[in-house]
Order: sequence, then C-alpha cells, then structure tokens
Amino acid sequence: MILDWIGHFLVALALTGCGVLFLVVLGLAWLLRTHHALRREGLALEGSLIATSLPADPGLPHVVVQIPSYNEGPIIGRAVESAIRLDWPRDKLHVQVCDDSTDDTTGHAERAAEIARAKGFDVAVLHRTDRREFKAGALNAAREQTGHDYFAILDVDYVPYPDFLRRCMAVLLAEPRLAFVQARPDFLNAGENALTRAQAIVLDFHYGLEQPTRSWSGQALPFNGTCGIWRRAGIEAGGGWRGDMMTEDWDLSYRALLAGWRGMYVMTVPVPGELPANLDGWVSQQKRWAAGIGEVAWQMVPRLLFERGLSTTERLKALFPFGTWFGCLVFAGTFIVAVAAQLVRPSSALFVALVVSCTFVSLAVILFAGMIAANRSVGRSTPLSVFLGDFTLVLAMLIYISWANLQSVPGTLLGRRRVFARTPKQGEAAGSLPTGR
Repeated sequence: MILDWIGHFLVALALTGCGVLFLVVLGLAWLLRTHHALRREGLALEGSLIATSLPADPGLPHVVVQIPSYNEGPIIGRAVESAIRLDWPRDKLHVQVCDDSTDDTTGHAERAAEIARAKGFDVAVLHRTDRREFKAGALNAAREQTGHDYFAILDVDYVPYPDFLRRCMAVLLAEPRLAFVQARPDFLNAGENALTRAQAIVLDFHYGLEQPTRSWSGQALPFNGTCGIWRRAGIEAGGGWRGDMMTEDWDLSYRALLAGWRGMYVMTVPVPGELPANLDGWVSQQKRWAAGIGEVAWQMVPRLLFERGLSTTERLKALFPFGTWFGCLVFAGTFIVAVAAQLVRPSSALFVALVVSCTFVSLAVILFAGMIAANRSVGRSTPLSVFLGDFTLVLAMLIYISWANLQSVPGTLLGRRRVFARTPKQGEAAGSLPTGR
C-alpha cells in the first residue's frame, strides 16, 4: 500500500515537472520571438550610442583596465600587451594586474609591466598574498588604489580589439544611469575540437541571444565577469564586489539594479577569449557557474519578490534571467523522478515515459532553433550538417550542466563555503593579438 502511494506521488511529481518544463519551453520560445522582434531596433540604438562623439582626448576620463590573475603563467604577458594596445590617450590609460598568484605568474607580470612602463604606460602589478575573497577581493583592493571612475575588467585570456574602450565608453558616457556596459565575449579557439565547438554553440545562445534580448527588453542584465566597463558609482552603489559568491558578477549586477542602476549589452563589440579545451577545465568551470548562480538566486529571488517599490513588470523582468538556472534544476529533477516513478510503478511506465519524452523533445527542438538563430546572430553561419553533429554533444553537455546545478543546491542551502577554482588557460589559440575587424 505504501509503495503504491509512493508510486502515485512520483508519477504526479514527474508530470508536474513536465508541466514546469513546458513553461520553460514557452519561455524560451518567447525569448526567441522577442529577440527577432527587437533585434533591428536594439541594434540601431546600440549603433547610435556607439557612434556618439566622445570628447577630444584631453577631455576623456581616466580608465583603469583591471586584469584579475591567479597562477596564469606566461599568458599574463599577452594580457598586459593587449591592454596597452587599447586606443585611449596614454596619460588616461591605467592598467592594474590584480594578482593573487602563488607561482611564477607574478614574475611574468612584473616583466610585462616593466616593458610597458618603458614605453610610457602606467602598469601596476598589485600582488596579494592571502587571496581573500578571491577575484572579488582582488578587484576591490585594486579599486581602492585609485581615485579614477571607470574600470574595464578583462580576464587574462581575453584580448580586446584596440577600439574596445572607445566603443564601450561612448555608450557609458552617453547614458549616465548605466552602471556598466557589457561587450560580447567571443572565442579564439571555437574550432579547436568537438568540445570547444559545442561550447561555442551553448555560449553563443547566451551571448548572442539571451543577453542582447535581456538588454533590449529591459530585463535585468547580469554582468559576465569580463569584457565590460563599470562605473565606480555603480560598483559602490551595489556595495562593491563580494567574494562570498562564486559568481560575483551576477551578484553585483543585481545589487546595483536594486540600487537604481542598470547595465547595457553591446552585441556588436566582440572581445575574443579562450574556451576550455579539455573536459576537466570545462567541468570545473560549469561547477563554479552552477554554484554561483544558485547562490545569487538563493539571496536575490526573495528580495526581488518582496522588494518594495518594484512593479509586477519590474519583478518579472528581474526574475526572468534566473529562468535558465531554474529550468536546469527542474530538468535534472524531473528526469530522476521519472526514472524512479517507472521503477516503483511499472504500470504507469509507458504513459510517464511518453510525457517525459515529448517534453524533452520539445525542449530540444526549441533549443535547437534558438541556437541556430544565435549562431547566425554572431556571424558564424556554421553549415547545418556540422551544426547537427555538434548539437548532439551540446545535448549531453546540457544534461551535465543540469546535473551540476542540481548537485550544487544542498551546499548552497547549507551555506557551504566554496573555494574559487580558476579555469585553466592555454594561451596558445590566439596567435598574434587582434588588430581590427
């Protein structure tokens, strides 16, 4: 009798999960439709802001380029060289290597900084020995060393085009209530192997469809941790970077939003970077992202639901970016419950399997359509036959991402303190630094 009740409960739970996943499918379809509806207008606005005339060089503000670093090796030299090649007045450009390294990276950074200083650039290596609050702590400590108001954040493996600052600063200076401008991360090694090709598809969906649509439609825009410029006032209004979150970028984005600031995504400013080229690096990255977004959701969703002064529309727009994370949780949970339901109640196995299969197929179809659209949106135009083959691996990756999200929940609920694990960089894919587009 008890087993029957458990079976009924599991079947009901599996079907409920399918219902929620169907809502996720509708949400993704809405995202795709909204992207196409707003694309022309959004790109036109972006283009007009980027084309805004900047002051003459003597009137431009000081910009600090911050390069977070932890045991990166010789690649730090390329990052410094890339930073000093940015098109900005030399006396207004400052580079901070925010270094927490415990290996020979600091020496590589010092040598690169010395070469840059010999050319007349202001480059400082700010080395910490305790790594307190990880990347967030390094950024905060570096910000306290300067009184300047604009901070371009570039992870060590990203090599911006020389016009990155001028294009993004034009937008930031034209919109005084922007806390940050987020450029589009791109990939130096997307074609290196099957894993990097599949990652590019997944991330193109995020960078080429989700993020611009959020920006164009007035949703909350989470910062991507790199390839963007923050205004000091926006950072400080949000309380600064917090190292108790694995995704300090999402955390500060939401705290700045609740303080009355917003971000803007610029789709047409790509910044090439590096994808993890091996499975271990990718898995480590996904675990950190899964745990971090869950931590932010755990703290921010209740605030967004009950914060006074937010309209219903504003609440929904602020909550919508958490939909992908929540969908991953439901996806993994529904799969596990469906298998358990079929084991405990075999008589319902066919019905449950049919509903679950139809739901998963619907999800795969809408994801395929969205990823094809994102692929074309960022200008890759991958042949359909190649894309179909890579999409098979994408589905396997999404299953793992869903499991990583679900697996991270207990630690988040228990307040488990996590250590920020850096994604290993190779630094071999770039060749020479980019000079133009």
